[in-house]
Amino acid sequence: MLGIVLRLRGLHNPILDHPGWRQGDTSAIARNFATLQFNPLFPQTDYNGPPPNYVELELQIVPFLAAIGYKLFGIHEVFGRLISIGFSVGTIAVLAYFGRWLFASTVAGIASATIFAVLPGSMYYGRTFMPDTTMVFFFTLALFFCTRYLVEGARTWRGAAWPAAALTMAFLAKPVAVAALVPLLCIVVWERRRGTFGIGGLLRIGAAIATALVVLTIYGQIVSSHAEWHWASGITQKHVIPSLKAAFTSPAGFIAKLRLFKETFWLAERTMLGALGVTLLVVGFSRRFRSRSDALLYGWLLGVLVYAYVVVTVERVDYYLYIVLPLAALAGGSFVEEVHRRLPRSLTWMYARGALALVTLATMIFVGRDAVKPYYQYKKTVYIAAKALDATLPPDALVVMAHYDPSILYYINRKGWEEDPYLWTPFDEQSAIRKGSRFFIAIENNRFKRNVELYAWMQRFPVRNPNAMWPLYETDNAKILPGSEERWQEFRRREKAGILDSDSSGPVPKS
Repeated sequence: MLGIVLRLRGLHNPILDHPGWRQGDTSAIARNFATLQFNPLFPQTDYNGPPPNYVELELQIVPFLAAIGYKLFGIHEVFGRLISIGFSVGTIAVLAYFGRWLFASTVAGIASATIFAVLPGSMYYGRTFMPDTTMVFFFTLALFFCTRYLVEGARTWRGAAWPAAALTMAFLAKPVAVAALVPLLCIVVWERRRGTFGIGGLLRIGAAIATALVVLTIYGQIVSSHAEWHWASGITQKHVIPSLKAAFTSPAGFIAKLRLFKETFWLAERTMLGALGVTLLVVGFSRRFRSRSDALLYGWLLGVLVYAYVVVTVERVDYYLYIVLPLAALAGGSFVEEVHRRLPRSLTWMYARGALALVTLATMIFVGRDAVKPYYQYKKTVYIAAKALDATLPPDALVVMAHYDPSILYYINRKGWEEDPYLWTPFDEQSAIRKGSRFFIAIENNRFKRNVELYAWMQRFPVRNPNAMWPLYETDNAKILPGSEERWQEFRRREKAGILDSDSSGPVPKS
């Protein structure tokens, strides 16, 4: 109940809060499932031209579930937030069982669940319209099922079905969940050395892992076959692999990678774990765990470190470190259990423990909420302007939005292009017009004016309300203003003669 209450803040906010770009994509995919193609194998965004705009992404569990709600009750982004809250609260419950079983202590289970419930990253991202909370739920559940299956002997093929299903869903929810293979391998080695299971058990857990990887591969091939945007493979090929190659082939690259790796600890401390969360993680690992938890928790930590070094040093966003949160909760829960076990059991000490627990909990909530407070904020003027355009533009209009932010395009509720107005060219704009674009939305108007060539070329089109926050150009060739070609040729002559300058108001002749 505490976890639910802490995640209700900003429930009805527009998805313009942090990170708007990721929530904008997820919301658009959900709406497109509901209105264009109700098929989870065909996720599509609102940009990159006229639809369909299929993208290569993880299995869109949250958007597809939200789309079911949209079909029944209409399009309301709150469904996406409620689904994320459901998975986040589900992770709290999983950690309660996980901690109780792992440390053979109800206190450890309750403490682990409570710590996760109040960590700042868990509180905030546990209510965002994104896939990461769902991935963390299945990631934690998979490690729980796999660890328990292996510790209890991995005796039957039927018993391997639950670990296989949980691993498959974790990998599909977001491929970064393959980091679970590191702690899983550590558990396998540990339990094999203890003689917990034989070759049959090894084959069964190997089959569970192979099943998850095969399903992930098949899904990836299906989505990639029709995707225009190859995000997952593109990030890997263009950023992750070159970064690793540079780190292992040159001293400068190695040092740069190491510096970025060091900064990932700041990302984890600042908004994901908080100071008290880091403290609980450290003190949890400062003691020796019981045998069955040794391999899991240290392997989990190793997996997080490897993943952070390989991926988070490239994609430097804090929620990419989400998988460390349940680990910190379990480590902190083990520490709380040990303190509880060692303190005297008198009535006085019982009250003292309760008071200390309440003070610590209240402090974690207060400090954690303060750490992520800026994330809840969004610009209401942006939301109002976007909704105003939605109300005035023709329903099926294709637009060029001069700004990178899918969440704004989502509320404009039109398909088209989102582009940097400083890099967009007249040739790009002409291509968009030939493909059906009829409006250019100058959201970054000052940056647009600095692109003197594009700004001069666009003056051939009428502008609706030039004093608006976002000037709207009607890029219809049937509406070209008289004398526009002559003005454009004059601009070219001045440009060729070198008598053009630029300032915030666009191209002007030198004095």
